[in-house]
Amino acid sequence: MRICELREREVINICSGRRLGCVADVEINVCDGTVEAIIVPGPGKICGFLGTDCEYVIPFGCIRKIGPDIVLVEIQEEKFLQKF
Repeated sequence: MRICELREREVINICSGRRLGCVADVEINVCDGTVEAIIVPGPGKICGFLGTDCEYVIPFGCIRKIGPDIVLVEIQEEKFLQKF
């Protein structure tokens, strides 16, 4: 699978059933070339609009299934939501 194919997939949290968004980026370990985490933009500031100032950084170990159009993850959302 290519990274560009992963970026087209929607991320769903199986703990809450919520849609988190689409994969925006990935963190890669440059030493061995493995994917460390996927990055999903956080919720919008006002009713989902006007951009965001946070993102979900989801470790690869929390991914439960990668399907043809979605990625299922098992996380506690508040634990993986990071502000920048």
